Amino acid sequence: MFGILRKRQLKPVVYKRPDHCISRKNIDPDALKVLYRLSTLGYTAYLVGGGVRDLLLGRKPKDFDVGTSAKPPEVRKAFRNCFLIGRRFRLAHVRFGDKVIETATFRKNSQTVGEIIEHAAEGPQEDNEFGTPETDAFRRDFTVNGLFYNIEDFSVIDWVGGMKDLKKGIIRAIGDPDVRFQEDPVRMMRAIKFSARLGFKIERRTAAAIKRRHACILSAAVPRVCEEVFRLFPYGHSREAFGMMYSYGLLGDLLPELSAFIDKDGGLKSKVFSCLSVLDGYEKMMAEKGLEVPNAVRAAVLMAAMYRAGGAARSVMQTMLSRLKIPKAVYFSAVLFMESTRRLSVPPSRGRQSFVHNRQFLDALDFNRIVLRSEGKSEDVLNEWSDLYEAKGK
Repeated sequence: MFGILRKRQLKPVVYKRPDHCISRKNIDPDALKVLYRLSTLGYTAYLVGGGVRDLLLGRKPKDFDVGTSAKPPEVRKAFRNCFLIGRRFRLAHVRFGDKVIETATFRKNSQTVGEIIEHAAEGPQEDNEFGTPETDAFRRDFTVNGLFYNIEDFSVIDWVGGMKDLKKGIIRAIGDPDVRFQEDPVRMMRAIKFSARLGFKIERRTAAAIKRRHACILSAAVPRVCEEVFRLFPYGHSREAFGMMYSYGLLGDLLPELSAFIDKDGGLKSKVFSCLSVLDGYEKMMAEKGLEVPNAVRAAVLMAAMYRAGGAARSVMQTMLSRLKIPKAVYFSAVLFMESTRRLSVPPSRGRQSFVHNRQFLDALDFNRIVLRSEGKSEDVLNEWSDLYEAKGK
């Protein structure tokens, strides 16, 4: 299935504790409980995926996932707080309050290329064949996500060359990127997400495959694509992410009207990217406060330049609704934010002050600040609205 499997290394490179920076004090204590429990019962249990990558980069992981030789029923037997999900491939969710430690049995993927292309619209098709740490590593998407942390000796196990790519700052597909992107076209968006978020360069063969296969994204399940679009915003790197989406052709596939507007508006110098740059600063500020920017604000900012160029709010946002099937609540809120620009462009003394009672007033205010800052315009009138809101004790 994978183009490089014939050349893959026969044994993993094992980085012992002195050779890497991962410390147990930086690993979620509940993830450690899962790892230690499974290990004590005689199963192989590794910390896997993005959590290992982020720890090696000195970042705080958002999630901690576990890979294990234990079968799903065995994981459930080991933890009272465990629930099995999924039909094609069973996953164990070990719950600690609102937190979930996803625990998956090592997988083996035995599909042929024909099966991959036939089922692309349904997302990656997992079979129920369990595998080994090696097969599990080679079925992952990118080398930097294919590293395992072994709780027994605190080593990092590398079957796919992920450690070298981490040090070089490279996003590289595991296997033949053309095949991997046909298998699951959403991986192309994930490559862009990781590149933008980590500041890594997409490796040459992987980048060339995205340029060749970008239209395959239209065969992916729309809900997954929509979810991945909104995952391009957090962490304050949407300017870079959507710039790559545009350059690689993916934006033209998913939102052709927006891509066409960017073409006419200066390409990568378009006002679309000016708005996203300001949004990125707002995302970082909110993250420092432990808050997340609403998706409706993100969607409105992405389409704001088209609206400001003379489009009607509903028709502009209709492109995201019809093509990405964004939730209706996101659509209507984004329309509200766009239409609020006229109301908030005049001082409260000359406008309808009742808008400050709207539950989405603060989000509308933030949207307007982002747009005005991207255009280099005064925020004095917005400050008057903000003062009125504070005076009313909201």
